Amino acid sequence: MRVGIAGRVKEVSYAIRDLVVHAEKLEAEGQKITYLNIGDPGLYFDTPEHLKEAIFEAIYSGFNRYAPSKGLPELREAICFKENKINGVRGLEAEDVIVTAGISEGIQMFLGAIAEPGDEILIPGPSYPPYISFAKFYGAKPVMFRCIEEQGWQPDLDDVRKKITDKTKGLILINPNNPCGSVYDPKVLSELISISGEYGIPLVSDEIYDQIVYDKEFTSTASISKDVPVIGFNGFSKAYLVPGWRVGYMYFYDPEEQLTELRENIEKETRIRICTNTPAQKACVSAIYGPQDHIPELVSKLKERRDFTYKRLNEISQLSCVKPEGAFYAFPKIETEKWKDDKDFVLQALFETQLLFVNGSGFDPTYGRGHFRIVFLPSIKVLEEAFNKLESFLKKSV
Repeated sequence: MRVGIAGRVKEVSYAIRDLVVHAEKLEAEGQKITYLNIGDPGLYFDTPEHLKEAIFEAIYSGFNRYAPSKGLPELREAICFKENKINGVRGLEAEDVIVTAGISEGIQMFLGAIAEPGDEILIPGPSYPPYISFAKFYGAKPVMFRCIEEQGWQPDLDDVRKKITDKTKGLILINPNNPCGSVYDPKVLSELISISGEYGIPLVSDEIYDQIVYDKEFTSTASISKDVPVIGFNGFSKAYLVPGWRVGYMYFYDPEEQLTELRENIEKETRIRICTNTPAQKACVSAIYGPQDHIPELVSKLKERRDFTYKRLNEISQLSCVKPEGAFYAFPKIETEKWKDDKDFVLQALFETQLLFVNGSGFDPTYGRGHFRIVFLPSIKVLEEAFNKLESFLKKSV
């Protein structure tokens, strides 16, 4: 049978999960793998009881039918309330919100609506991999702008300006950042907003870790923008501990109605995929209006794990690491050329220590090169065992 494979699929990669294939082979041989590659808080923290009850209630109350393609009206209204109360984003109405199957679907829809072959999308380097893969999928070129490691992985504003061309069709921000854990300074955000307005480039702000910050306050991009429109991405997976529910959203902060055509065309995309999980949407209304006690508890525990991770990584002589300010990732630099590249390092670490990390080049071949990402969601006991193994592995390589 002749099966022609579209070239766009061959460009798709997702380093965070692609490496799992190697781990699964070792598991099949009877080895126990410590997975420090996937940012799934549901593996280590229990979903709040009121949310479990809410999804059962939704199911038994008949919310098993199709939902409107844009999302349940009551959830979209709740999202406006949350963005105003938590992030200071004013003026949003339910019509400005689209519910998606996680942020990943929002990325796909946004890029599907704006990207043509030959276009360029400005993406922070390093970055969450789907931004790179979906840009390529639609024939666009991902153009990575530098984030400065020595300055806590803040975006390099000069580099952003330098890389804008007449082909640039979108500017992506990820704040707090995955994989670096940086939280962008308000002054940097203001400059990025100005750049977007000056060049007329649609600005996306991915803020899924907005409530998981440690040493500084989080500033939502739309909260400090005046007349420059912002497309916000967010969801329930992280702070509300329901990653498997796959409920995310995008909103259009658009005070001068410059994004109307874009929004209308993204709405077309929502129709062809029918809708997001209906009972999960209904339950997520309770996530916003219900008890929030679990969030400060979650952040407190993660801060302890962040502090321990930062300390231990910098105690290992062949590694260095910037202190993460948000999310639950560290992005250490490999200070040795013992390995061919960072992927070789990660694979050798897996084979010899049974620890699974993600190679930094999977987040960007240029600005992620020579690094790896580690998830610090597990308990300190698990992390301590992992860092001891990692330290022994690196000492053997000297």
